Amino acid sequence: MGEQFEATLRALLRQTADHAADFYEALGERRTSVTAGVQELREVLGRPLPDEPMDASRVIAELVRDVEAGLLGSAGGRFFGWVIGGSVPAALAADWLTSAWDQNAALYACAPAEAVAEEVCGGWLKDLLGLPAHASFALVTGTQMGHATALAAARNKLLAERSWDVERRGLAGAPRSGSSPAGSSTPRSTALCGCSAWAPTRSSTPGPTRRAASTSAGSAESSRPGMTQ
Repeated sequence: MGEQFEATLRALLRQTADHAADFYEALGERRTSVTAGVQELREVLGRPLPDEPMDASRVIAELVRDVEAGLLGSAGGRFFGWVIGGSVPAALAADWLTSAWDQNAALYACAPAEAVAEEVCGGWLKDLLGLPAHASFALVTGTQMGHATALAAARNKLLAERSWDVERRGLAGAPRSGSSPAGSSTPRSTALCGCSAWAPTRSSTPGPTRRAASTSAGSAESSRPGMTQ
C-alpha cells in the first residue's frame, strides 16, 4: 500500500468515526421513530447503479445523508421496540476493529485470535450462567438463529430419548413432540428445524373465544412493521 492510499484510508475512517460519533451524541434528543416512509426511502436510495467509480468519502457522506430519515433510535436507551438493545462503547469499537481486521472466523487456521477469543467468551458465559465447563456453546448472529440452534439441540435430544437418531434417519416418520411457540421468530425457527407440525396451537380455549383470540393476535401481528429479529 502506498503512502497516498494509507493517508486516504485514514482520512476516510476518521470521517466515518465522526459521523458515528455525531449520531451517538444526538441519540438523547433525536426521535426514536423514523421520519420517512418506505416509498420516500426507496426514492432516495434507489438511484441507478453508477457506471463510474466514486470517491470513497463521497460514498460515505451520501450514505449518511440518505439514510438519516430512516434510522430508528434503537441504539439509545429510549427505544423499547421488539427485543432490541443498544451497545456499550467498547463493544461498538470492537465491532469496528472486527470489520477492519476482516478475519474469516470459520476455522482456527484462518483466524487463530478470533477462534481463541470465542473459546474464552464461551467459558465466561458458562461461568456466568452456572453451566458445567464441558457444556458446548455457540455464538450466533441473532435471536432467530439462537432459537434455531436451541430448538435443533432440543429436537435431537427429545428424539434420542425416543430411540430416534434424527441425524441418521431424518424427520420423516419421527415421533411427534412439541410445545407452543412464543415470540415472532420462534415459528420460523421451528419451520427451519422441520418441527412446525409438532407444535400445538398456543391457546387451548374452545369455541368463539379461541377464534377471537387468534383473530386479535393476527391483527396485532399485521400492524407491526415488517422487520425480522
